[in-house]
Amino acid sequence: MTTASHSIETSVDESLRALLDGEVGEILAVNFSEQATSGLVEILTESEESPEVRLLVDEDVLKWLRDDFVLASTAAELIEAEILEIRAATEDLENTLLVTDETVVSIIISEGLVGALGTDDAEFVEAARERWSSVWEGGDKFDLRTPARSRVEQSLGEEFGSEVESDFQAVLDSLGSTRDETVLDEVGVSLLVAARHEKLLYDISKWGEDTGVASKATFSRTKTRLEEQGLLETEKVPIDIGRPRLRLLVGDERLREADIEELPSVVWELLSAVPA
Repeated sequence: MTTASHSIETSVDESLRALLDGEVGEILAVNFSEQATSGLVEILTESEESPEVRLLVDEDVLKWLRDDFVLASTAAELIEAEILEIRAATEDLENTLLVTDETVVSIIISEGLVGALGTDDAEFVEAARERWSSVWEGGDKFDLRTPARSRVEQSLGEEFGSEVESDFQAVLDSLGSTRDETVLDEVGVSLLVAARHEKLLYDISKWGEDTGVASKATFSRTKTRLEEQGLLETEKVPIDIGRPRLRLLVGDERLREADIEELPSVVWELLSAVPA
């Protein structure tokens, strides 16, 4: 990058991809929007050799990130790999910045275009890194409360077999986001995949609690909601001691017959057909 440079892209993702291409070392990402944060996570996941990124944003952005299991579990993967760190800012942030070892870039969005205005002036870069490193140190640590996705999928395979693991992965990939909980979230996906394989509610909810996906109570509430919507059914399975366990079954044959990638669209069709 020259002493002063700029680039114009049509999306935040394109701009970030161009800015991060070939970057190594430690980068400070400051005041990213929800869209930019999502793009950053995706780009870091795709990169074969990612820089280490310290993301400093408003707490509301991190809460938004946490609300989507697909995105949050991917971010958790990057955090475990020590590629990404996140903190909530404790002071007002004004500019959206990328601060590397050698450059400072300001990202500006205007009328559907994304401008990146940067400098590699050594004195300015040093001052900016010192300033934003200090703000980073004063930021609040933020707990995503979400396990890394690979760990979730691996444990699912170990507990229930590779077919259940691959089906869970396929449905999440097809959804792309679990932000709209009125359709399917991570718990609903787990239950429907378990129902396709006729697993026990006790087993899948215990797995979910052990891995940090959700509590047994959340699995129970979601099971009840899916039953009321006609997506799930259960049958009692006697055991030697104690109350019978519940086996999960799909509530509509279309959920069994559909290709696994089509499961979310079938759920949407079934829910849309239910009278208000």
